[in-house]
Amino acid sequence: MKRWKMASVTMGLVLAVAGCSGGGENVSQDQTEGPQESTTGTDAVTFSYFQADPNPNWTDMEDQLGKVITEETGVTIDAEYGIGDDKEKIALIAASGEYPDLIAPKGNTVLVEAGAMVNLEPLIREHAPNIMKMLDGDLSRLRYSNDDQSIYYIPIINTVGHTRFDAGGMFNLQHDVVRDLGFPEIRTVKDYENAIREYKEKHPQIDGQDTIGLSLLADDWRIMISVTNPAFIATGAPDDGEYYIDPETYEATFHYRRPEEKEYFRWLNHMNDSGLLDPESFVQTYEQYLSKVSSGRVLGIIDADWDYSQAEDALKAAGKFERTYGHYPVTLTEEYVDKQFQPTGFMGGWGVGITTACADPVRAIKFLDYLASDEGQVLINWGIEGEHYEVVDGVRTIPADVQERKTNDATAFIQETGIGNYSLSLRYGDGVKDDTGNYYTTNFPELITENYSDPAKEVLAAYGVDTWKGLFPSEEDLDVKPWGAAWDIPIPTGDELNVLFQRSQDIVRKRIPEIILADPSEFDQKWDAFMGDLDAMGIEKMEDMYTEHVKARVELWGN
Repeated sequence: MKRWKMASVTMGLVLAVAGCSGGGENVSQDQTEGPQESTTGTDAVTFSYFQADPNPNWTDMEDQLGKVITEETGVTIDAEYGIGDDKEKIALIAASGEYPDLIAPKGNTVLVEAGAMVNLEPLIREHAPNIMKMLDGDLSRLRYSNDDQSIYYIPIINTVGHTRFDAGGMFNLQHDVVRDLGFPEIRTVKDYENAIREYKEKHPQIDGQDTIGLSLLADDWRIMISVTNPAFIATGAPDDGEYYIDPETYEATFHYRRPEEKEYFRWLNHMNDSGLLDPESFVQTYEQYLSKVSSGRVLGIIDADWDYSQAEDALKAAGKFERTYGHYPVTLTEEYVDKQFQPTGFMGGWGVGITTACADPVRAIKFLDYLASDEGQVLINWGIEGEHYEVVDGVRTIPADVQERKTNDATAFIQETGIGNYSLSLRYGDGVKDDTGNYYTTNFPELITENYSDPAKEVLAAYGVDTWKGLFPSEEDLDVKPWGAAWDIPIPTGDELNVLFQRSQDIVRKRIPEIILADPSEFDQKWDAFMGDLDAMGIEKMEDMYTEHVKARVELWGN
């Protein structure tokens, strides 16, 4: 498999646009040829791979697990991970005709529409028994659409049989804040605000730097995670991306148009006016945000733990466990219920596919199937027996020194071991056990509670629960969503809905910061202007179009 890099794709597209094709010859290789004869066994082979999401811990398979995987399969992955605008990069790849062997485009449909993706169903049925076993023979949720029943991607985000054992956001407070204040109830935004205000007044500085009450992150797409998504979470809606889906009619509403969300943004406006909101929230870069959080002087952050984990790892490495964060089920008022744990069922969705550029798709699917095998699952989750875990009386156990590094020096641990770097294929989720009675993953209740820091354990004990999830409404009290999650529904590239959606996003990213930073006397006026802009760009048409996609998803899944 030829070496492939994004830089070459970009240059190839530039040359094509400029008409510089080397005397009329096609500068790209012909990607329409059928698959060549498969290599066998563990013969050395390299597959190029592009993933739209970033991975700062990738080591070109020079970590411990990478070497074992290559030894077992003969496969080396020549990977490139996205930085910046993933949609633009995927569009460049599609336009160039120069594809990597494997690609994970993060839900982007342009490659399918370009004819770049291989239908994986025949390959899965013939050469991937472990993937078939994991799906229990049911491939329905991997199918592309009602009109095109092909399978182009093997899920790498959504896992099979997953149980969420712990919470990871969105309203987070430093442990020392609640401990210093005598463990007050943190149930509403007013509770959250009062805790931040009281602690900040008592401790105007931390380690010689001014204390920051609440910091938000609005850098690029992360504005959704830290600024706008929390509006529907705090007002009792589940995560369906930019839409609220009526559970009875499946009608989609652009979630900002829910009246209750206006009041959430009014609260953020109040936090800014009160001096509790970091004034740099809408101008800081992601790197500046992480640096600020890792200093230990930011009391509250509204964010997902995976988004700020690097900063928290730095706090742990510095021994500042009291400055790490607990997660609370904060809503606008007590009438709302946090639905972060509402079940979606297995969604299939975003994943890795094999492109028409891959000369050996059989070998590629066998590689992905190895990662989905019991052997592969234990390896990518637990590591190497005798090195990263032991089997004691039939139970997989992580030695204390290994767990200490994994918990408190996570970045270095991942880069050295590779554990956490190889979620490149379908895999079981937390809570699923193998034939030996051991969990496939290392995230299960006993280990989660064991790995909490002492300050975290103290806080949880004070609130009478064992895990952060214990503070939240249980998924058992919430119905399964028959559409999964609306953000996971692919929209064809040429669909007018994409144009309307981009217009809506441009409006959101302009208006929401203005609304939050405005003088409170101007809030209603600016909110009305925001709603007016949405009306003018055709928001109702966009909602109607998305409703049809939601209903089509429900039909595709046979609900």
